[in-house]
Amino acid sequence: MRAATARFLRYLEVERNASELTIKSYREDLTALMEFLAQDGDELPAPGRITPRDLRQYVSALHEAGYAKSSVSRHLASLRSFFRFAQREGLAEQNPAKPLRNPRPDRKLPHFLTTDEIARLLNAPSRNEPLGLRDRALLETMYSAGLRVSELVAINDEDLDLESGLVRVRGKGRRERLAPLGRFAVQAIQRWQGAREMARQTTPPHPTFLNRFGNRLTTRSVARMLEKYLKQTSLDARTSPHTLRHSFATHLLDRGADIRSVQELLGHKSLVTTQIYTHISTAGLRQVYDKAHPRARAARK
Repeated sequence: MRAATARFLRYLEVERNASELTIKSYREDLTALMEFLAQDGDELPAPGRITPRDLRQYVSALHEAGYAKSSVSRHLASLRSFFRFAQREGLAEQNPAKPLRNPRPDRKLPHFLTTDEIARLLNAPSRNEPLGLRDRALLETMYSAGLRVSELVAINDEDLDLESGLVRVRGKGRRERLAPLGRFAVQAIQRWQGAREMARQTTPPHPTFLNRFGNRLTTRSVARMLEKYLKQTSLDARTSPHTLRHSFATHLLDRGADIRSVQELLGHKSLVTTQIYTHISTAGLRQVYDKAHPRARAARK
């Protein structure tokens, strides 16, 4: 096993021109495997004698030692590469790492703002200058419709039906959807359009959100604008334009919206993507339980 590992590392260095860091990672992963296989004092088996069962036990040991799932996946990737090499070199007939699956990664809950924090952010832009009105309209629209920042900056005046409170959104994969706009967003857009003094194109499309030079606003400009108001309001610096979309979905679900409707509003193709937002507050769950369960209130008397 040690000789095979040395050959593999040499192959990475000479034939694959791998970096020193890559070779170091492979060496550490394979050394850890050899130490595990030799922990009972037995002689190290040749690569061809190592079985999927041996590797499953090794992976279990990594989990028990507290390795992160991402680290375990990296170890498995190293083993698959090594045993593929061993097969090509005639050192093993099978790749015992091939049947092993990577651990399913933990899904991190998205960062979102509370309703009070959203209110502080939306009220931060000035009401007395055009760019302040633009920024307020941007933030209101993004939160009101749960838009991606790329969808927001792509909006044209022709996409807006402010009387009906709707906006046509061009989402991922060229999919279009109609998104509702709340009363505050509609009013903010109308104020911005009334104050808009930048020169704009005479022929459609007419971008709704312009920079100071009259050109369509970019996603990076929106991010910089948001950073300014985060400092101004002392809100969490992790907040990004996408946080408003996360907050939109979270607040709808917290207030009883069904997940299928939220899926449609977000423009998600798969319900699985939307399910990450089902981290409803305990208080919200308590209210739903008390309202819906026939014996909930009786138990509290």
